[in-house]
Amino acid sequence: MYFFDPHVHMISRVTDDYERMARMGCVGVSEPAFWAGFDRGSVDGFRDYFRQLTEFEPTRAGWSGVQHYAWLCINAKEAENVELSREVIAMIPEFLDKPGVLGIGEIGLNKNTPNECTIFREHVELAMRTNELILIHTPHLDDKYKGTRMIIDMLLEDDRVDPGRVLIDHVEEHTVGLAREEGFWCAMTLYPVTKCTPSRAADIIEMYGDERIMVNSAGDWGPSNPTAVPDFIMELRRRGHSESKIKKIVYDNPIEFFSGSERFEFTPPDVFRENAPTGVDAG
Repeated sequence: MYFFDPHVHMISRVTDDYERMARMGCVGVSEPAFWAGFDRGSVDGFRDYFRQLTEFEPTRAGWSGVQHYAWLCINAKEAENVELSREVIAMIPEFLDKPGVLGIGEIGLNKNTPNECTIFREHVELAMRTNELILIHTPHLDDKYKGTRMIIDMLLEDDRVDPGRVLIDHVEEHTVGLAREEGFWCAMTLYPVTKCTPSRAADIIEMYGDERIMVNSAGDWGPSNPTAVPDFIMELRRRGHSESKIKKIVYDNPIEFFSGSERFEFTPPDVFRENAPTGVDAG
């Protein structure tokens, strides 16, 4: 079965991960801008990061027959630096017309601070001004419910925001309802330690259904598994769910949401792989 991983940080993964994902059926990924593990010191650091996301990473993904898309922002962990954040937000429009850029993300909250809220609202303002999709990061663990509620309230206070153009990520059992009841899209992250396991994600599907919901690996430089979506597929099969239902969650739903961006030019997988570029020796 083909699948599309709607949130994975491939810039921090090796090329072998693309190959493993492709062998398991991955035909596309979307990569949100995120924290590098340290706070970057200048807007030029982000400019180079955005160049890598939009210029090199699609080529590297293509070597394995995977289509790559990107999102741009300064993440919530670095949003405490309001001055730098504003410089990055002002620079983002330089990249919004690049092929495969889907919108603004992953923006959101980390510790639910006033500075994070300020920069969140300024990202939303940019997205509204440029008519972009939005991808939301919700906080971890104990801060998740409060932060998710704060994020949704800030989105709803702006009557320009269309919930159908916003994806709220990292939802869990206690936050999925918040997103769904207001008409937002949502995604479950399959992490080996925190967030959802494939079993918990399957439970959520059985409780809430398969509308406006998807799953992702959010694979990055920390403990994570870029082939977590196939694990979820196998869990649903074990429970007897139909192939059409599984396909809707792992393939159809991401494509439907991303199609809201005019730069989401998705090529049928077999056609794309026939014309994929050949890899190069980076050694």
